[in-house]
Amino acid sequence: MNGGSPVEAREAILARIRAAVVDRPVISPAQRDYRVSGSLPQDALIELFAARVRDYESTVIVTADPVSAIAEVFASEGARRVGIASDLDSRLRPVGVELVEDDALPPRELDRLDGALTTALAGCAETGTIALDGGPGQGRRALSLVPDLHVCVIEAVAVVETLPELIARLESSARAGRPIVLVSGPSATSDIELSRVEGVHGPRRLVVVVAT
Repeated sequence: MNGGSPVEAREAILARIRAAVVDRPVISPAQRDYRVSGSLPQDALIELFAARVRDYESTVIVTADPVSAIAEVFASEGARRVGIASDLDSRLRPVGVELVEDDALPPRELDRLDGALTTALAGCAETGTIALDGGPGQGRRALSLVPDLHVCVIEAVAVVETLPELIARLESSARAGRPIVLVSGPSATSDIELSRVEGVHGPRRLVVVVAT
């Protein structure tokens, strides 16, 4: 291949690969007969979502008064300075705390915050996952990843049952190149001895407020 063009080199490599796998068994196409939509009624859907989120050792609050619930969470956590996106809906901004708009705050300033308050695009009941795509009220990825406490508000109507439904909700965001964050509980990892360590890749505490 020395001295050949890039196209010739590529074709030579592909030819060697084809020759190496010619006797290998044919791999059957992936089965795609899994469920792509849910059937649970709204009440059962939210109940399942809350149960799955709690399985990750997170707090879930289902309420018709999200701003009061948010204020109570920050008060109970002793959070005084809370980061928010500049476009967070005024109806979700609690009183009793200092709200710091994230105007490209440096990492050290984000780390000094007591918590962050964001919205979410959607949630998946089967997996207890919330999805952020940088939309209104969500801010940039750093806002939901650096502070140690993340309070996330999600509309009940934005919760879907299955993972394919969640992916479908994210399709336009992915095609637009928007930053996508999938959150399933607080940040946690385990070493080879299965010792759980929290807060390595994101906040140690997650509170999900479901607005009905």
